[in-house]
Amino acid sequence: MIREYEHSVSLDIEKCKGCTACLKRCPTEAIRIRDGHAVINSKRCIDCGECIRVCPYKAKKATHDALSVLNDYKYTVALPAPSLYGQFDNLDNIGYIIRGLLDLGFDDVFEVACAAELVSAYTRKYINREDVKKPVISSACPTVTRLISTNYPYLCENIMPILPPIDIAAMLAREKAMAEHPELRDDDIGIIFISPCPAKVSYVKNNFAGERNYVSATVSVRDVYFALLDKMNSYKEEPYEFTEAGIIGIGWASTGGESTAILNDRYLAADGIENCIRVLDQIDSADITTLDFVELNACSGGCVGGAMAVANPYIAQARLQSLKRYLPVSPNRPASDWIPDKYFHEKEIEYNPYSLLSSDRRTAMRMMSDIECIGKALPGLDCGSCGAPNCMAFAEDIVKCEAGADECTVMLKRLMKERGIETEREEILHRFDSIIQENHRDKEV
Repeated sequence: MIREYEHSVSLDIEKCKGCTACLKRCPTEAIRIRDGHAVINSKRCIDCGECIRVCPYKAKKATHDALSVLNDYKYTVALPAPSLYGQFDNLDNIGYIIRGLLDLGFDDVFEVACAAELVSAYTRKYINREDVKKPVISSACPTVTRLISTNYPYLCENIMPILPPIDIAAMLAREKAMAEHPELRDDDIGIIFISPCPAKVSYVKNNFAGERNYVSATVSVRDVYFALLDKMNSYKEEPYEFTEAGIIGIGWASTGGESTAILNDRYLAADGIENCIRVLDQIDSADITTLDFVELNACSGGCVGGAMAVANPYIAQARLQSLKRYLPVSPNRPASDWIPDKYFHEKEIEYNPYSLLSSDRRTAMRMMSDIECIGKALPGLDCGSCGAPNCMAFAEDIVKCEAGADECTVMLKRLMKERGIETEREEILHRFDSIIQENHRDKEV
């Protein structure tokens, strides 16, 4: 039985007004407007969080664990993403954040930035192999990985098979906790990842690391940020805690941080989901062939631009640059040149398309022909008033019997004019005149 994909982006129908803001921005056309509110197609959604950013009514939200999840475990370890460090103004010592996390109730802190430095070292070794398909595409951004698995069948082999830093950090944190506290059972230990984006929440929910998923729960950077502010503002002296990460690890929070760490100038780093799609299209069509490594971040600015972060991503980048000034380059290094098997994904990422029109090829071809035919007959304005993001998407909805042709308001208006039907128009105008007159009367009173 195929396990249903669990999403972390959800919709509050009560708040949704049925505007087209999210409809226009969704990169996979996963949103439709039906019955006056948005509807998210779970098969198409990649949890990029674009709809959360652009929704003017805050109807889209990221679902994640609350900080109270700490009470579910006897021993908890915080896994702060390096993007957390860029959220605080006038911060000159990461030790304040580590101390704050401990004061919030965590028993230990294991920085994801430390694991990121290990991944960078292993990546340098991996891309030098002769049997590796180039360019190697980073697996650090779950949105990009899911996008490839649903849209780019020939690029699945290009995805980095080494686990991303979140998994390796969780693995090492759990091993450390078990070694230091042998009296604890595995279920007693809670490894809590502090995530900047909903995609990483979905990554944990769906066990992309396989059966050996070491992360117990995910909380948002936003929730932790506000909880830490109260703690950190009360400190009167310098903390004795200090960061164990360096410039390379903390650099992963921003676009280009992972790429520059491989010490290879044959790389490309891009951010923003639309730019990522453009790069993937070019790789897929063999327009880009001279690269060894590609780093793609769905969020603008990198992980600091996640939908669950607080600070402006570019301000956060500047803060991280300041923090890195007095840190070593990379204090965390592998013990040997051999990459442990446990640091690889248990299974390869497979192509799992969401856009199949039909399992029968002949039927699918017929439906495709119908979509093209209907698409040519539509106005081509891509206005979104039909509830679909563009005319071709609307044509597909019609062929799949998910929408009716009469939902195209542009064509309906043209048809009304051609047939001389003005009753509806006059009724609407009369209604607005009544509203205006009533408004004037209220002002006079």
